[in-house]
Amino acid sequence: MRVKLFVGNLPWSVNDLQLSDLFQTYGEVQSARVVTDRETGRSRGFGFVEMEVEDLDAVISATNGREIGGRPLRVNQAEDKERNGFGGGPRRDRRDSFGDRRDVRSRY
Repeated sequence: MRVKLFVGNLPWSVNDLQLSDLFQTYGEVQSARVVTDRETGRSRGFGFVEMEVEDLDAVISATNGREIGGRPLRVNQAEDKERNGFGGGPRRDRRDSFGDRRDVRSRY
């Protein structure tokens, strides 16, 4: 089964290849990505691994809490991020500071 794992509390020095190597013994790694800051390019301390596994619970129990670089990893199944197709712009219905409902579309 193909799964996506969230891997948190990564040491700042871990890169994509090292993250992939951490999970390689537990199944076929499809992709491994350490999330980086857009402006500085530095690691944000977490990443995602997509892989084919036989037993998800076994992979999580084997890697969750494993110490890497003096830090215990936090590993769990990643939750899919809902996307509405609008790319993170302003919400359609918001309240202003006085509690009135305002439709953002009316401003444009």
